[in-house]
Parts: sequence; C-alpha cells; structure tokens
Amino acid sequence: MDTMRERFTSTLSRLLDEDPRLAVVLADIGADGFQQARQQHPDRVINVGIREQLLIGTGGGLALTGMRPVMHTFASFLVERPFEQVKLDFGHQGVGGILVSAGGSYDWPAGGFTHMAPGDVALLDTLDGWTVHVPGHPDEAETLLRHAAAAGDDKVYVRLSMQSNATPRPVDGTGLLTVREGRGGVVVAVGPMLDHVLAAVEGLDVTVLYATTVRPFDGDALRAAAGRGRADVVIVEPYLAGTSAAAAGDALIDTPHRVLGLGVQRQELRRYGQLPEHLAAHGLDPATLRERITGFLAR
Repeated sequence: MDTMRERFTSTLSRLLDEDPRLAVVLADIGADGFQQARQQHPDRVINVGIREQLLIGTGGGLALTGMRPVMHTFASFLVERPFEQVKLDFGHQGVGGILVSAGGSYDWPAGGFTHMAPGDVALLDTLDGWTVHVPGHPDEAETLLRHAAAAGDDKVYVRLSMQSNATPRPVDGTGLLTVREGRGGVVVAVGPMLDHVLAAVEGLDVTVLYATTVRPFDGDALRAAAGRGRADVVIVEPYLAGTSAAAAGDALIDTPHRVLGLGVQRQELRRYGQLPEHLAAHGLDPATLRERITGFLAR
C-alpha cells in the first residue's frame, strides 16, 4: 500500500492535468515527486526553496489571480512557521487555497521537535473559515484532496500522516461516520486513530464515530449519537489533546454531558524513539486508550 503522501503526489499530478486552475507550490520538500508534472506544467509547479513564508505568500498571490493553489511541506513549516502569512495572505485577503501537510505530530521522530506539529489544528482554530480534513488511509486522502480541489475558493487544510488504518472508510468530506453503535457513551476517533480506538473499545457498549473532516465539526451527528445513550464523549485525536473538546461542548450545550479529550500531550518528548513509542508515550496505543476510556466512562 502506498503512503498518504505518495497518494497525494500521484493524485495532484493527475489533477494538474485535469484542472488548469490548479497550481502546486513547494518549499523543496516533495519536489522530486513532481518532476514530471513540472515538465508538463512548468508555470503551475513552483518550488520556492526553503522559504516557507514565501511558500504561503506565493500561494496567496496565485489565489488573488483566480488560481487554486496547493501548498505542501511538513506541518511545522506549513502552519506554524508561516502562520502570519496564512492569517493575512488568505484570511485577510479573502481568498482560498489548499494546505497539504506531511509529518503530522511525530511521524518522523528522528527529525526532532522542529519537524513535529501537534498544535497545527488548534492553531488554525484561531482563524475563521478553514475546513480541516484528517484522512486515516491513502484512499481517504485521495478522496479528500479531490474534494478540496473542487471546493471553489474555500480555505482547506489536509493533514497527511504516516499512520494509517488498515482499510479505508466511505468518507465524503462532510461529517462524522457511524462505525458502530452502543448506549454506554460515544467515542470519536479522528483519522488514523480509528484502528487503535476500535481495538481499545472491543466488547464495550459504546458508539464509535469516525471523523476525517473535523472542521467544520459535525455537531448534529454527535448530538444524535449522544441522544441514543449516555452523553459521555471521548475524542481521540492524533494531535494536541482537547483540540476538539470545545466544539463537542458547543454541540452538546443543551445536553448534560461530559467530554474527555485524548491526544498528544503538551509536554515535549526529548528522545527521538520510533513512532509507536511516541504513540505509547502519549497514551494513544490501544491498551492505554482502553484503560483511559473505561476509567472515564466508569466514573
């Protein structure tokens, strides 16, 4: 199976052939994968070098001319480093574009903390009007990328990861997908967390909702699921813990409820390790998830 990032490269290369409005802007990262596309579309495949603020500024300029820019690099260099440009060149200017990240929260631990961005979605939450997709499988990444490319002039963030669920789900770029139903609580699994969540709640009487589009947050689906049983909600996210807790609280504002946000801790892990070790250290492995979920629901 290819990775989400490999699927992004192949899908966007085909989309460049199909849609003359699309352009891709790179900051060295991923440029090798677009060599053929650059030969075919030299004016729409742009590599600005290791200049992340220029990456966003160039995309914003293309958007002002009516193009649909796709900007790609590691999440820490795409959202965190050029955040002012994201805020001004897209939000303030009132134009749209697609940010496609790699690296996630700790996909490449050997890269160190400079290449980790567990706070990216929370940071975008401070801005208005961003759609955020978090696919859990390469097939879903392709579907959501195509959805983003066709989304007019919307501002869209597609968060790719090395982590992947074993099988894709029928996502459509809108709301929450019900994977299983129960009456003892609701667990929302975001993107690549689904397989770990399903293993963690095996045998438990809980509803599992799958989220690959987390902004806008599908409050209607959460309210419906919580209304079928206990309104105890656990959200398991592959980024900063509690990022979606406020959105869930707003959705259930008229319902007595409890919300537990599980995800990446704020404390920096200062040893490289491997990806599974980071998952375990943040309590996102199936065994620890089960302990934390059952402990919360039992209280």
